[in-house]
Amino acid sequence: MPRLPATIAALALAVLLGGCHSAKALLPPNLRPPSENTGDALKLARLQLMQASPCCSSFADFSYRSMLPWQPQKFVLGSGSMVANLNGTQSYFLAFRLPTDAKLPYDIAVKSELSGRWLHASYLFAPTIVLLDEGFQPIRSEDIGLCEHMGWSDESSGAFGSFKIDNKQARYLLVYSSAEQQAGKTYWEQSPASISTSSAASLQMNSAGSFSIPHGPDGTLWVGKMNKTYGNALANAICKKAAKGDGLLNTLRTALPLPWSGDNGKPNHHSSP
Repeated sequence: MPRLPATIAALALAVLLGGCHSAKALLPPNLRPPSENTGDALKLARLQLMQASPCCSSFADFSYRSMLPWQPQKFVLGSGSMVANLNGTQSYFLAFRLPTDAKLPYDIAVKSELSGRWLHASYLFAPTIVLLDEGFQPIRSEDIGLCEHMGWSDESSGAFGSFKIDNKQARYLLVYSSAEQQAGKTYWEQSPASISTSSAASLQMNSAGSFSIPHGPDGTLWVGKMNKTYGNALANAICKKAAKGDGLLNTLRTALPLPWSGDNGKPNHHSSP
């Protein structure tokens, strides 16, 4: 009978030791250190793209049967997607015909999602948009600059951009990623106070800091006519690192001079009557 407590203690110790080895497996995925490496993932994605056989090399080769979505719609570009070769650069692409009855001008919204769950192990697809006339001749081409916004939902979180349609000759739209875009980066800044704890987007974040997210050849892209959610996100998005100032107190002192201060921020010394 006296040996029973010792047996129980031994069993408890074994359970605790076993728990130490399995603790890592019990951690939620967003709390585990990243196992993927951005460089390795990018190399693999680029190799996969280069090994694909392109279907199109001129603007007239594409099929424009799909109508531009009336609001942003999700597209996954990557393995299994068709590949184009434009100006010597291979890229996955999307092709749309534009509504002929739409009132000009109007904006097209784009949003790119991070490829991974951790910022320093992620990349994103940066789009280039080409506007074409009915003869498939380019009217305008633009590498879309992306700006980061972390909202309270997945819909309002990501890297946002826009493209204006203001030419009545415009009939078709091609979305791909140019060589310059694929070699570029997007500034990314986030704060724990600006993200939702319940959205999937928040699982991709670190606690704080700023990063330059490299552009990759594949990824998830949302494209369609601009709506209110995307417009608000873009209006409040961060496109580059803010210029370093002199501090909030000094800014307020300059903008709102105190009653006893002169115009130049220096105290007024009034002589006694």
